[in-house]
Amino acid sequence: MACHQKISLLLLIFSSPVVLLESCDSRCLAKKLIDKKEMSAPQNAQCSVTVNVTLVQYETLTFDTKEMQMSSRVLVKMRWTDPELAWDDTISSAASVMLPVHKIWTPGLVLDNVIDVTTKTYTDDVAVKNDGTVNYAVVLFIAVSCDISLFTYPFVTGDCGVAINGWNQSDCDLSFVYLNNATMFGSSQCGEWNTESVAIQSDQQAPSRNYLSVTLSINPFCAVVTLILPSVLIMVADLVSFSLPIQGGERNNLKVTLVLSFTMFLLILNDRLSSGGRCAPLLHYHFCFCLVNLVLSMVMSLVLTHLMTADGLLTYRCSKRIERQNTHLDQDEDAGVIVTTKTTELEMASIQKTVNVLENINQTNQRANSNEVFVDFLDKLCFLFFLFVDIIYVITVCVIVTKTEMCKSQNPKIWITLVS
Repeated sequence: MACHQKISLLLLIFSSPVVLLESCDSRCLAKKLIDKKEMSAPQNAQCSVTVNVTLVQYETLTFDTKEMQMSSRVLVKMRWTDPELAWDDTISSAASVMLPVHKIWTPGLVLDNVIDVTTKTYTDDVAVKNDGTVNYAVVLFIAVSCDISLFTYPFVTGDCGVAINGWNQSDCDLSFVYLNNATMFGSSQCGEWNTESVAIQSDQQAPSRNYLSVTLSINPFCAVVTLILPSVLIMVADLVSFSLPIQGGERNNLKVTLVLSFTMFLLILNDRLSSGGRCAPLLHYHFCFCLVNLVLSMVMSLVLTHLMTADGLLTYRCSKRIERQNTHLDQDEDAGVIVTTKTTELEMASIQKTVNVLENINQTNQRANSNEVFVDFLDKLCFLFFLFVDIIYVITVCVIVTKTEMCKSQNPKIWITLVS
């Protein structure tokens, strides 16, 4: 009987771990891990932490061309091992457990070159495996300033960097190891900008520093239709306006209208493009050239019209002077007729007066015709001058856009150096 009791007692003692194991479920295990309050980083002897980045998904939200700022959304999934969060089968048979994200340590991302950043956890819980492996995801809403040259706008392609790293100070550091390259999700177009590609690259001088290199390009169709094409058509209309006659004022009215219309495009350009940076967009210089060309053309047309009008005014004054002389001559002749009462002399004086008037009118017409020929010659000369200037300008712009290496984008300095 005593032997039977001892055997029962031994069975009870050996069966207690099994009862304990079955009684500690996943929620019980989560409570035990939370009670440990492991809020510090899992550090090795070298005071360093390595976090594996398993996934980086990127999406461009907006791009402000005037301020040269890019807003984007980045999803980062990470995995690391924390030995203090591991357990064996003697504690629980669960393969993994869910823990509140704010109850354990999670790595902080350092974004060196951002203007503004908002960090949100992908979920409020993280999955922890029995070997201490933690899977964690975070969503970053980032605003960053981009150094993309707009010199050849709207035919622009450039790279914008987003520095996403851990931290490194003194002997301790947090390093990220990217297991896969970045991918894009969502729409690749935001306004007139397109996201061509995104890749994870490392700095040549500091291989431990990584950043997202986002390649952007502009869809030139909108800018060509709304800015470049109207300016070209206005310049063509200015050249065609030289076919209108100088007399009448129709040409001057058209040229003034062209100048006012072009001023409207300058206001549109000022609202759309950034005027700062290392190199101002070539479109600014294009609009400046077109405006100066239109104003000079308008001034030349006004000058030619004034020359034509001034000649007519001079003829009118000469005619008035001749009429006054003839009036005095009539008075003298009338007095002579009254005195002499000779009808023959009066008739001869009238005939002579008529001949003088006709001769003066003929001379005035010849002078006006010769002046009109001269003004027409100047008008044709001005047309050829502006046509020549426009052709040289088009050739120069084509050479600058296709051949020149000026204002190329440089690798920006996106890192912050911490002095130990």
